[in-house]
Amino acid sequence: MINKDFFQALDDLEAEKKINKETFISTLETALTSAYKKMYGEAKSALVKLNPEKATIKIYSYKTVVDEVQDPDKEIALSEAKLIKKSHKIGDVIMTEESTKDFGRIAAQTAKQVVMQKLKEMERDMALSELSEKEDELLTTVVKRLDNGTVYVQISNSHTEGVMLATDQIPGEKFNVGDRVKVYVKKIKDSFKGTQIQVTRSNVGFIRKLFELEIPEIANGDVKIKNISRDPGNRTKVAVYTEKPNIDPIGTCVGFHGQRIDTITAEINGEKIDLIEYSDDPLEYIAKSLSPAKVISVETNESLHSSRVIVPDDKLSLAIGKNGQNVRLAARLTGWKIEVKPESSLEVKETKPMDYELTELNDDDAFDGLTDLEELEVISPIDDEEV
Repeated sequence: MINKDFFQALDDLEAEKKINKETFISTLETALTSAYKKMYGEAKSALVKLNPEKATIKIYSYKTVVDEVQDPDKEIALSEAKLIKKSHKIGDVIMTEESTKDFGRIAAQTAKQVVMQKLKEMERDMALSELSEKEDELLTTVVKRLDNGTVYVQISNSHTEGVMLATDQIPGEKFNVGDRVKVYVKKIKDSFKGTQIQVTRSNVGFIRKLFELEIPEIANGDVKIKNISRDPGNRTKVAVYTEKPNIDPIGTCVGFHGQRIDTITAEINGEKIDLIEYSDDPLEYIAKSLSPAKVISVETNESLHSSRVIVPDDKLSLAIGKNGQNVRLAARLTGWKIEVKPESSLEVKETKPMDYELTELNDDDAFDGLTDLEELEVISPIDDEEV
């Protein structure tokens, strides 16, 4: 039935795959007990015990000592129990070893099934445990297959796939099977279908990890990222700062001859990156956030957390950006509502009060149909994904 080779195999599994042998044995005892009861009757109380040290398996049936028997399969009368052992009393459990002769083939089949199933479960659990440590990390993967816009990537040193939906890809990206691609691990979850790893290249976490990878000063904390706002495939704004007076945070991120920022830009297919130096002064921070546009002045309303920015007339379009992209990203980055006005508007007497509650933009289409940029009022910051 189950012999020394079987127990040796469990020892090998424990050594090679770091899987606890005791867990196997406990599961196997439960499965063998169930198999025995199916073979000899579900009503019968039985127990299977494995002894790895002696490489043996023993099956016991057991009955509880009672005063009056109501279930003969599970109970034994006190008078009968005393014939077995005089000291028996009500409530004792009498165990009798059963023959395993006819149970050998069933036991061997059950053992094989349990080991294979448990091995798969434990390997999956171990893989999930290892991969959970990679959540919020940047990984280099290989494209395994493509399916209706969804990209499946192979996670290194794992049998698990990463799933990158179309919405998690940078617009315009094209992938081929075998391509090596960097991805950000957004979420790892376990379901009845198995472990699913959701990866992305479109969220702000991907940008943050690229900066940490390419800029040692960010990785070690000398330069810190305050916030990131992003329109994947088009433009990203990154606010950085340092508490060390001898470090230029912008220059550090740009690198010698722009090498560092160029590497990051190349990884995101030429997406524009605006580096903004964070300031505790909201006036200065808001002005810088509208880069590359130049700002003449900034006024803020603390109670409404709103601001009005004046820019040169010829920089109005640049400050607002295509479909409002630049001012929208600036609002996300700073957390302030931003109203952009041309310098010439100062010469015109305002006939209506500023409406700081004009709009809460949710997507790029919010600016579709806008023809007169001077009529643009307030851009509200939109909560971006967690960085």
